[in-house]
Amino acid sequence: MYSSTKLNRRNFVKASSAAIVAGSIAGGTTSASSPRLLNRHVAYSLEGRIYKTLKIGMVKVEGALTDKFKAAKAAGFMGIEMGSPGMNVEETVKAIKGSGLPVDGTVCSTHWKVRHTSSDAEVRKQALSDLKTSIRDTHAVGGNTALLVVGHGKDGSEKEIWPRAIENISKALPLCAQLGVYIAIENVWNNFLYEDGGSHTQSADKFVQFVDELDSPWVGMQFDIGNHWKYGSMGDWIRSLGRRVVKLDLKGFSRARNKFCKIGEGDLDWADVRKALIEINYYGWAAAEVSGGGMDRLLEVSKNMDRVFKLG
Repeated sequence: MYSSTKLNRRNFVKASSAAIVAGSIAGGTTSASSPRLLNRHVAYSLEGRIYKTLKIGMVKVEGALTDKFKAAKAAGFMGIEMGSPGMNVEETVKAIKGSGLPVDGTVCSTHWKVRHTSSDAEVRKQALSDLKTSIRDTHAVGGNTALLVVGHGKDGSEKEIWPRAIENISKALPLCAQLGVYIAIENVWNNFLYEDGGSHTQSADKFVQFVDELDSPWVGMQFDIGNHWKYGSMGDWIRSLGRRVVKLDLKGFSRARNKFCKIGEGDLDWADVRKALIEINYYGWAAAEVSGGGMDRLLEVSKNMDRVFKLG
């Protein structure tokens, strides 16, 4: 089994970074209120704070899993996220060793269909089992987050599905603590914790309440920067979530066209996003979640991430 040390988020990032490049990546511990950072109010560079990763499904190159890992690394990514249940742990460990590219986390592969908010107790039981599998697989390959969509609003009213999800997910928390793996809740278009069809002035308050109700240091947000630009200010959502943000997802979105787009395209306020991430003193992984492709496309995505975060 691939060894994994139980670390908090910041220490995990520092440890992982050392394995990603020759020598240490200078994460820095400068306070967001320091004069040096305040004088950079125009750019708000996240250099030294962001570690780029992507979803395995984006890598559309020929060959074995090791070849896919090597391609992602050559494109400038520092990690990769796998899907679980369904991940071949042995093959993944082989790809890590063969490429030098770590797996930073997994995405629960069944969470859209097998939901913690289901009214069927057997479905919730399976959802819990799948989440635990994702947590175990994450630990087995050296990652530290299991991304989770907690459910769907079509399963009932908020009054009904909120406690169902809290009760079910809570049963996985002892395993998280034992293995040192975060449940990283993603904000998605699932008609839950926001008003679908509502205005662009909505807040992250319900996401804050939901995470806090789980009351565990092993639960946070894998905050998707593009998913809710339609509904609110992503900079303000980041500020509200604060320490709860354990990882980032990103994509582009255009309010004007009401559609997702490439990272950096559309009208998302990336300058405010960068400013907010500095304000909450974020250091960690950021995962691209856009259409993938071959080597040319992977290089494009990597460069787009560099541009919106002002890396390098």
